[in-house]
Amino acid sequence: MSTSESRRSFFKQTVVLSAAGMMLPACQPTTPSSKKMELPDQLRILFQGDSITDSSRDRSSIQANDFLKGMGNGYALMAATKLWIDHPTTEWHIFNRGVSGDKVFQLSDRWEVDCLSLQPDVLSIHIGVNDFWHTLTSGYKGTDETYEKDFLELLERTQLKLSKVKFIIGEPFVVLGGTSIDTEAWIPTFRDYQKVAADVAKQIGATFIPYQQIFDAAVAEQGVTYWCPDGVHPSLAGSALMAKAWIEALHNTYL
Repeated sequence: MSTSESRRSFFKQTVVLSAAGMMLPACQPTTPSSKKMELPDQLRILFQGDSITDSSRDRSSIQANDFLKGMGNGYALMAATKLWIDHPTTEWHIFNRGVSGDKVFQLSDRWEVDCLSLQPDVLSIHIGVNDFWHTLTSGYKGTDETYEKDFLELLERTQLKLSKVKFIIGEPFVVLGGTSIDTEAWIPTFRDYQKVAADVAKQIGATFIPYQQIFDAAVAEQGVTYWCPDGVHPSLAGSALMAKAWIEALHNTYL
């Protein structure tokens, strides 16, 4: 599908998304006007991660800019639709390849097809919750050291093939008080995984999104149920919160 055809399809789809409450005013970029950045006219953006990124996307849809099926119904969809509304003349190709349940080594297993072959200019990765959570629920034997090793190897492999790629790394987060969260089991161990994500982002020069801080502040105002009922998977409002932060991160990447 050409970009012009994708764009016509997109604007038809926005009517459906708006009616479903998917396109929220909350997804407003917060980049200061004094630092307004010019995004490239041609850009390939790839969202990668686990269920939070996957968000029930139709995995049979592999084309770019399939906002009705291929982007899921979470933050990736909201960020992508907001970008297209704000930048209607660009030639952008946006993909979502998140897979529910993935840990870092599972990203690596599918990386050639689901990342490198797509040749993204911007690679957004939100991964790490399952690298810890599955040690509690699924018998996974990895540690925060495993997470760090696997993550660095994946990103270094990516840089070797895509030397100009820009990384955005979203911090894995947990919302305490969610129905799936046993605080004593998660804290403080999960904080080590969050530190790894921040350290890895720093090492490779990625833009880092501090989702834990963002959700902590939001929950203090409105409560867990509104933003992330089970403590891991954001609500519609929580997805919009993530999209807002993601758009700001993209702007910061190009400052």
